[in-house]
Amino acid sequence: MSSRRDFIKQTGFAFSLASLGLSGFDFSKANTYKMGLQLFTIRQPMAEDPKKTLQAVAGFGYQDTEIYGYDGPANRFYGMPAADFKKVLEDNSLTSTSGHYDFIKHFNGSNDELMRYTDQCILGAHALGQKYITWPWLDPESRSIEKFKLLTDKLNAIGERVSQANLGFAYHNHDFEFIDHNGENGYDIILNNTDPDLVKLQVDLYWVAHSSPLSAHDLFLKAPGRFVMWHIKDMHKVSRDYTEMGNGSIDYTKILPDASLSGMKYYYIEQGGNFAQNPLQSVKDSAEYFKKNLIDLFT
Repeated sequence: MSSRRDFIKQTGFAFSLASLGLSGFDFSKANTYKMGLQLFTIRQPMAEDPKKTLQAVAGFGYQDTEIYGYDGPANRFYGMPAADFKKVLEDNSLTSTSGHYDFIKHFNGSNDELMRYTDQCILGAHALGQKYITWPWLDPESRSIEKFKLLTDKLNAIGERVSQANLGFAYHNHDFEFIDHNGENGYDIILNNTDPDLVKLQVDLYWVAHSSPLSAHDLFLKAPGRFVMWHIKDMHKVSRDYTEMGNGSIDYTKILPDASLSGMKYYYIEQGGNFAQNPLQSVKDSAEYFKKNLIDLFT
């Protein structure tokens, strides 16, 4: 499976907005939450032409986005100054409520280095009008129980800094947080050793279904109100890889009604790879399925 560390650069991937059928969708259905997309899903077309790609995304009915790949020192997103990228979003009636920022590069550095990078992330988040800054990833060398215990202090420090800037901070899970280490796992360490007021949780529901010993509902019961963002993606029925919404095995009719219990404020549809045709076709198909079958189940 692809990871966020394996950003795909220029690939020669060609796409046509016309061929994707932008017309013919009914996007008028009102809902409490904006339908969001994690832009990592469409990293190929975003690398080639972010303006045209975001136009397509808006045409599919997405209203919100979560970014990745921030160039902190230059305050740039997708090769554009932050202000220019925000205008592209606004021109397509899109918002960006969260960003995945590359904190792992500073995991083993000094606290001063980590705070300097945090300040860069705050600058970028403010420039886009984001509500949350998210720690998205731990490299394989940082997944021991000892490393998780060190991580919690860093999360608390970042959370305090971000909170002082009137932003929220969250941690995003994968599968490795749920690995059992003689009765301990990284996710419980994060839950129990971080300040719930400073460190929120962005729950990846695919990885919960794939690897967690608990159901999403039982996980929400452990820390109700703390799961402020969701990643929504489906799991292939045979390979257990990513797949388009509606093609997989995760029963979201049982999960979406827990939005209030969990504390969810924003959600982002995502597909890390394994596209049936290409990334844009997949996000189009997922949007169509989600709006037709699931979007009214949030409570």
